[in-house]
Amino acid sequence: MSAPERIPARSVSAPTDLAALDLLTRGELEVRGQIREASNAVLLCTVTHEGREATCVYKPVRGERPLWDFPDGTLAQREVAAYEVSEALGWGLVPPTVLRDGPYGEGMCQLWIDGPEEPAEGDRLLALVDGEEPGEGWKAIGFAEVGEGRTALLVHADDPRLRRLSVLDAVINNGDRKGGHLLLDTTGRLYGIDHGVTFNAEDKLRTLLWGWAGEPLTEEATAALETLRDRLGATEPLAARLGALITATELDAVRERVAELLRTGRHREPGGDWPAIPWPPV
Repeated sequence: MSAPERIPARSVSAPTDLAALDLLTRGELEVRGQIREASNAVLLCTVTHEGREATCVYKPVRGERPLWDFPDGTLAQREVAAYEVSEALGWGLVPPTVLRDGPYGEGMCQLWIDGPEEPAEGDRLLALVDGEEPGEGWKAIGFAEVGEGRTALLVHADDPRLRRLSVLDAVINNGDRKGGHLLLDTTGRLYGIDHGVTFNAEDKLRTLLWGWAGEPLTEEATAALETLRDRLGATEPLAARLGALITATELDAVRERVAELLRTGRHREPGGDWPAIPWPPV
């Protein structure tokens, strides 16, 4: 009997890999362990189907902690909705993600991302630097205490991959874009993960990626947002899929955020009473 064919994360081709989605949807899940540091239940699994195999993350709904400001739907549904929007933008920034039954009931199932043991020097995404200016190739986030009464400037890379992710976060109203939610695979491709606290109708954007705040959107981003706007039309398949995952009010809020980005032609800026940067930031 031959060994199953592995589907590593690096083989997933943007914007959609039907083989990975089919495997995640139809494959048999075997729980290998639990990721303890997560705030909700996160199970590391192997998924196998018809000679194919991959590592994935399974987050059962029954393991979610209730959130007062996200009373409707589930975190698992929001994770899948974030994947749908990422794919509609054409950037493939979220690993293949599906909603399915598993050993502990319905939950989100997402392809595991294998990263390098040590990121290459040019792939550093976050850093702490001395001084008040970020330096060439970096964007300032804010000052952070580093002990003994010292502060340092927290910066993120001036990287087109992160810039695309900042646009996605503005669209989905991501309330928790931390450094630990940024993953690079072995080819240097960037993914964002942990999208359970997204799509709220109220402004809850909290992110480390404020470096482009107020700057003009790129032509690429504008074109992607125009495509997304069209796909969010009431009779479009994407709108129907999102309508099964988030509320009608939340879906209308997505449309409004896309329209506002296109109207201003600029990256979002912090605003409102909601803290702009998540804590802890990594």
